[in-house]
Amino acid sequence: MFAVIKTGGKQYKVAANDVITIEKLPTQAGEIVAFDQVLMVGDEVGAPVVAGASVAGEVVEQTRGPKTISFKKRRRQNSKRKRGHRQELTVVRITEILTGGAKPSAKAAEGEAKPKRAPRAKKAEGDAAEAAQA
Repeated sequence: MFAVIKTGGKQYKVAANDVITIEKLPTQAGEIVAFDQVLMVGDEVGAPVVAGASVAGEVVEQTRGPKTISFKKRRRQNSKRKRGHRQELTVVRITEILTGGAKPSAKAAEGEAKPKRAPRAKKAEGDAAEAAQA
């Protein structure tokens, strides 16, 4: 089954396990993202979106696109300007296509629930001073 999603002002045809490069999303690698603007699922076309449909994906990495150079020159004026630009992108692996208001499966949701790091135990100031004197 495939779906057509809209994100970043563009439309993407996706299926399960596809890896797509989209405009930057404010997420970290390993997080789960949900795309709710699903324009089409299989042979069902939305008007403008399919009700109750969503697409779940996992962020693989945050990256930057190739450098594009903007060079402007005015002839015979000794005037030129060169600028470079790299677009920030997000690479996403599509995990599943959901219909009928279903939630992402436990496998997809477990990546979202993991804490980033266990909190460290802080040493008391008195213990540090005693250790320095000994």
